[in-house]
Amino acid sequence: MRPTGRLHLGHYHGVLKNWLTLQHEYECFFFVADWHALTTHYEDPASIEENVWEMVIDWLAAGVNPGSATLFIQSKVPEHAELNLLLSMITPLSWLERVPSYKDQQEKLRERDLSTHGFLGYPLLQSADILLYRAGLVPVGADQEAHIEITREIARRFNHLYGREPGFEDNAEAAIRKMGKKTGTLYRNLRRAYLEKGDDEALETARALLKEQSNITLGDQERLFGYLEGTGKVILPEPQALLAPQARMPGLDGQKMSKSYGNTITLREEPDDITSKIRKMPTDPARQRRNDPGEPEKCPVWQLHKVYSDEERQNWVQEGCRNAGIGCLDCKKPVIDACQAELEPIRMEAMELERNQDVVKNIIAEGCEQARDEAQDTLRDVRDAIGIDYR
Repeated sequence: MRPTGRLHLGHYHGVLKNWLTLQHEYECFFFVADWHALTTHYEDPASIEENVWEMVIDWLAAGVNPGSATLFIQSKVPEHAELNLLLSMITPLSWLERVPSYKDQQEKLRERDLSTHGFLGYPLLQSADILLYRAGLVPVGADQEAHIEITREIARRFNHLYGREPGFEDNAEAAIRKMGKKTGTLYRNLRRAYLEKGDDEALETARALLKEQSNITLGDQERLFGYLEGTGKVILPEPQALLAPQARMPGLDGQKMSKSYGNTITLREEPDDITSKIRKMPTDPARQRRNDPGEPEKCPVWQLHKVYSDEERQNWVQEGCRNAGIGCLDCKKPVIDACQAELEPIRMEAMELERNQDVVKNIIAEGCEQARDEAQDTLRDVRDAIGIDYR
């Protein structure tokens, strides 16, 4: 997540709640993407450091657990930059120029000069972020799938160029024999079905078969994944997109909640400010007076009820609004109460963390160390494959 300002309810419902689930289901790496912030905010870097620590506090206060996930800062793991550089040597320029968000962001951020090498290359830096940890799954929204696809293409190209070790076929055949006669024969038949007939089901079955093998090394397993597809050793596995549940958090004006629209409620918003902001929200223009009937679908407050209210409460709003049985302030009160209840524990935890900044910095220091251990293992294999791991 890029440190470009205080987190708000859009971040909480759109990303953080998903992270809270994933941290208990997978080995997760969550990092502050400060280099990515520089791709668009390079002229105004002064706020980045403060935003870094404020964002980490928001994560922790929301329930991200450093005991269940690795939390770190991108620039504290310089291997990100090295892998980005090495991958830039093999990535065609046209691949970066065709990423949909490249021109889209240039259009949206016209006030910024984004004709820089760093901005053009930010999809490649994202790919390095993913491949450095040999991630199997990357939680993204549907609009980010293109970034995962270019990462897969870059990994595939890297493996094709550098995955051929001396005696690869002989080593692969030796690995097959280690699996035992019956399993080895099944692997060969599945491989033949895929390479000769393009049988995708055979490919998936063979991949699943390899994952179950406990009597071969990880290196042999990666080697056989590559042999299966007619390539070499898989040094950088191709990640898959883990599509996050759609959770569009409406802003105070009915648009998507966003800092650029000025329609947010931050995770540490003061209670009085929450009340004031929601009470001032626009409603259906048809309701000029208390006894004028309205239409909930034309009212931004109704969008918040769809997030916070149960079916019974939503029916109360629908009926009360359409027959003028309730006023707009009556309608807003349950939303205010629900929002206050959701943010109160987050705000209290954040206040405690603000008083104990050393705890926050120690968590990040430990996370950076853990991330570097993983990153250095990958870089060692990458340098060795390219042939620049000099000894």
